This record gives sequence, structure tokens and C-alpha cells, in this order.
Amino acid sequence: MASLNVGNLGEYLREQRRNAQLSLRQLADAAGVSNPYLSQIERGLRKPSAEVLQQVAKALRISAETLYVRAGILDAERDRDEVETRAVILADPSLNERQKQVLLQIYESFRKENGFGFGESADGEADGDGAVDQGTGGGSRTAGGRDAAVNDTDAGPRRTAG
Repeated sequence: MASLNVGNLGEYLREQRRNAQLSLRQLADAAGVSNPYLSQIERGLRKPSAEVLQQVAKALRISAETLYVRAGILDAERDRDEVETRAVILADPSLNERQKQVLLQIYESFRKENGFGFGESADGEADGDGAVDQGTGGGSRTAGGRDAAVNDTDAGPRRTAG
């Protein structure tokens, strides 16, 4: 089987897996993909979907956006600043997962307001889902306390109703 142009991705995944001290089988189980499929990705024989990359990134506790760039899903030059910002947020050990997602949604809403869209929201849904577009109000909501915007997807309808 001919190698695809995803060798850089495979090498990077292998390096991250080894840094996390996980076997190929352990990572495959944690990511919910088959062991042979993950092996083929690492060897550059398969190009995974964005969904598979997201699952692998979550299992490795690394930025999915970094994997998207390495897989050629995102344009590295155009999106570098945003990817780095997202990576820093996702890597911050002082925030829990919910707080990270809320912060990413607020960040995305400010980018949209200023004319820079990412194409997808932080949770992977296409733009126009409502939750991210209304996130500018979420910035002031989270400033008062972290419980105020715990479930940002519910925040949109409350704001429009009240």
C-alpha cells in the first residue's frame, strides 16, 4: 500500500503516544478505534477523519487542532495563531474540561465578531448552531463566577428569552 502524505501526522502521533507512555493497543482502546487502523495511521498509510483525530487527541490529552494541521485539514499558516491559542487553552491544567470548552466558545465568538471565523465551533459543529454566535454575552457571564456559564449551550435560549 502506498504511503499517503500524512507521515508527519503518524510520526507525531507515535511520538505523543510514547510520551504518554501508552502502547498502541492502549491508545486505540482509549480513542475507540481499532488497533490495526491506528497502526496504519502512525505508519502514514491511512488518513484519519477529523472525528477520529479528535478522539485520538482526547485520549492523548493534546490539541485536536494541532492534529488537524498536521493532517492537512487546517491551513497551518492562516490558522496558526488561532491553533496556538486553542492549544494553550486546552493544555492549561488549572482549567477543567467544561471551563476549557466555554472559554473556547467565547474566544470563537469574539473572532467571529471581528470577522475571523474558524469554520467550526469548539465542539466541532458547523457555524450557525447558535451557542457560539451568542457567546459575546457569555464573556460577562463568566466574569461573575465560573458556574454562570457552565452549560453555555443552554445560555443562548435564556439570553434571547430574557
